[in-house]
Amino acid sequence: MNRNETNSLWLPGLGAIVLSGARPLFAIALALLASAGMIWASGVNPFTAYAALAQGAFGNIASLANTCVRATPLLLGGIGVAVGLKAGLLNVGVEGQIYAGGAAATAVGIIALPVSPWLHLVLAVLAGFLGGGLWATIPAYLRAYRGISEIVVTLMMNYIGLYFISWLVEFPGILAEEGAVFPQSPLVLKSAQLPILIRGTSLHTGLILGVGLAVFFFLLLRFSPFGFRTRMVGGNPEAAQYAGISVKRQILIVILVAGGMGGLAGTGEVLGLKLRLFDAFSGGVGYEAIAVALLANGNPLGVIFSALFFGALKAGANKMQIVTGIEASMAIVVLALAVLFVIAIGFGERKLGAIRKAKEGNQTEREAQAYGD
Repeated sequence: MNRNETNSLWLPGLGAIVLSGARPLFAIALALLASAGMIWASGVNPFTAYAALAQGAFGNIASLANTCVRATPLLLGGIGVAVGLKAGLLNVGVEGQIYAGGAAATAVGIIALPVSPWLHLVLAVLAGFLGGGLWATIPAYLRAYRGISEIVVTLMMNYIGLYFISWLVEFPGILAEEGAVFPQSPLVLKSAQLPILIRGTSLHTGLILGVGLAVFFFLLLRFSPFGFRTRMVGGNPEAAQYAGISVKRQILIVILVAGGMGGLAGTGEVLGLKLRLFDAFSGGVGYEAIAVALLANGNPLGVIFSALFFGALKAGANKMQIVTGIEASMAIVVLALAVLFVIAIGFGERKLGAIRKAKEGNQTEREAQAYGD
């Protein structure tokens, strides 16, 4: 194979990566621009507002750590959604998977196991992954073998997860701490806690775990047989079935893996931040993780930057409110606009692609008719 042939193989893939990364950046720029108009209309200089927001998100070590702490569960949960998107699946059950993974990690983390501390931590993290995966078993089976929408089932499982955790931390003898005023579990043992990265902050190693898994899943989906099967099922299930791929089994595996990532998001919150299981401890992070994955266009690497963007807006919103008087909820407006813009851009690209293909088909037909004449 000569050099030109090698470039012809690599450039299309590289172009797809660049394009998938450009869409979220363009969407974020449009969202910030549209939000700037609303801020200006309220009588505040948008540059002053965004400068205050950036100061609150990245102004010092504590602010940067706060941004990363807020981004960590969004990163882990967003990877789970992104993996499903590659298979044409939308996992909206991250919220319930967070609760299931957090409960499983807590159950292992509060028990004094006769193992070394590092192994205790590994077992607690694995328990969280398996807890989220097991929670996704029902929607995975129903989608793969019964054709029932994973969106509906995973959404309903969120409410079950919320009340299931509430029961676990309130019912004596399960995970509830005796004599506690607030529904909660006992404190996770020191041996099962995620190490802190920066002393004096809450930034834990869950962030490193999330970044590492984002890189891993990017490479897995792009260069492995598993990734090829996943992308083929997402692109054309009929063609995948004709090519000998077990579509049902692949859907089952993908949803289970996505559920496991949601479980890790809950694991990080329990073992790294809250250090115990609380009633309703997620606070809607699972739903935000869906927006993170959509903004990243389903790219696991893009989820890293998308999660940091979300974390920065959430961390800097209070500073913006203090300095300018703009409500902190403006950050939610920016997030919503960014997701809407990236969806609109993707829709526009698909429409242009369809028009282009139709024109090419018409041109080919005219050439064939001319040749026949």
